[in-house]
Amino acid sequence: MGLKNRLKERRAALGVNQQELGRMAGVSRQTISLIERGDYSPSVTLALTLAKICGVTVEDIFILEEENDETQ
Repeated sequence: MGLKNRLKERRAALGVNQQELGRMAGVSRQTISLIERGDYSPSVTLALTLAKICGVTVEDIFILEEENDETQ
């Protein structure tokens, strides 16, 4: 299973850079960069915070992709 995300697109829609989004969420620019690249999975609290800042649901930003998903 892998966690994919659309954070970069949501951040762009807000018109803010990584530094600004990090400040709004109480984390570093590096944390935002790592999340956007898929190298870091945020805590539930951070995921909820980012969704609230972006005005969307967590599921609009983060997608859990299962390998060999047989439900299709």
